[in-house]
Amino acid sequence: MNVLTMPSISYSALAPILFLLLGGVAIMAISALRRRPLSSTATTTLTLIASVSALVASLIEWAHVSTSPATSTIAGALAVDGFSVTIAITVSCATILATLFAHHYLERMAIASAEYHVLALTAAAGAVVMGAANDLVVVFLGLELLSIALYVLVALNRKSQASEEAALKYFILGGFASAIFVFGIAFTYGATGSTNLQTIGNTLSASVAEKPSILLIGLALLLVGFCFKIAAVPFHLWTPDVYQGAPTPVTGFMAAVAKVGGFAALIRVLLAGLPTARSSWEPVLTAMAMATLLGGALLMVVQKDAKRMLAYSSINHAGFLMLGIVASSSAGLSADLFYLFTYSVATLGTFGILTMVATASDDDAGLSRLRGLATKHPVLAGSLTVLILTQAGVPLTTGFIAKFGVIEAAIGSSAVPLSIVAMVSAAIATFAYLRFVLNLYAAPEGDLQSLDLDGSTTSPTAVVGVAITVAVSIFFGVVPSLLLGLTSTASNHLLP
Repeated sequence: MNVLTMPSISYSALAPILFLLLGGVAIMAISALRRRPLSSTATTTLTLIASVSALVASLIEWAHVSTSPATSTIAGALAVDGFSVTIAITVSCATILATLFAHHYLERMAIASAEYHVLALTAAAGAVVMGAANDLVVVFLGLELLSIALYVLVALNRKSQASEEAALKYFILGGFASAIFVFGIAFTYGATGSTNLQTIGNTLSASVAEKPSILLIGLALLLVGFCFKIAAVPFHLWTPDVYQGAPTPVTGFMAAVAKVGGFAALIRVLLAGLPTARSSWEPVLTAMAMATLLGGALLMVVQKDAKRMLAYSSINHAGFLMLGIVASSSAGLSADLFYLFTYSVATLGTFGILTMVATASDDDAGLSRLRGLATKHPVLAGSLTVLILTQAGVPLTTGFIAKFGVIEAAIGSSAVPLSIVAMVSAAIATFAYLRFVLNLYAAPEGDLQSLDLDGSTTSPTAVVGVAITVAVSIFFGVVPSLLLGLTSTASNHLLP
């Protein structure tokens, strides 16, 4: 008689995921059982409780994993190491900030806040799963958990045709990318006999794949799926339209959390599961990184819409993050983890301020509309200046440390041509960032009535969010050792 044996489960390692999912379930259940919809304040409070709980659980787990060897749970499906916990910390912080910025927007636009928060928590849980996934099937589950929630979030503003159009484009292209990714899993399984990353790595280290051509096809298909999610050239075409059409706080959340989840899974698959196939994927990734760096920077310069400009900025940042993967070293991975955390904070702060200055219909994010912001709201303009300069990589900000770190790691691994392209793209992108900043301090057009923020500047949650993002961008730019110590330990777990 066969006896069912349950796998060992570490609930402390699963706590961040469980808190995020349970928070979403709680909001959904309470909303369903009440005659009247939950207030925006109530749903924001519940989401903050869930997100802060996930952050605290991640920090507690970090205290354990930082002094212990890497392990796994649920029969090896999820990794328990410094890398997975660092991703959980980053996603939890991003969710907290996104919640603070979305609160006033949801009230002003009369959007059902419960829907937004349930979907945001679900997407965040998917990103955390992607960071911990030790199996290609689990990577796919996390990817779909993240993606499906984002598809709906993009279409959340039902009054906006642009929002619906953006969601449809994202859904169709995302569906194709997911299908291609599944084919990649199938081919990889056919070549190695497993979908577990550790088993795949051991198999390829012990001997070559039984069917190397099948493995190469699987690797190519996996890269296509990942590169769509991280918005790398040439799989970036959805990004500007979706960023522009989505509700502004959703754009910020998507830019941060989707990027973190996508890169976390890509790093683990390539560096933990397929390091012995580096000679196959490194040239492809290098070429795509060059195209992503230059394409994002050059197209930033010609944009007249703030959200489209930041979309191409996100593409350019993806190119920088690919430098750390190409380096395939602990220094490169540590720099990438630092980059992901600081990029998500600066991006959320930038889109948070754009949310505060959005029109009543949230359909005009032209750079010209921001002219003269410093005249009427100098503190807000100053905060936005810091966050934009952070993304440009100006010294004494986290952006400088992040870009310097990935370029240094790439040079250390002899990827000198790629490093040169990265520095050239940074110089080109700086022109667009400076134009953005100068626009804030330019002579205002008209009487600045378009910049009446309808109470956004006094919204406590938005003010707190802006203060946190600016403080983090400056503090870790001046004192980066605290965060770099954490990311260095996490990188050593994945790449001993």
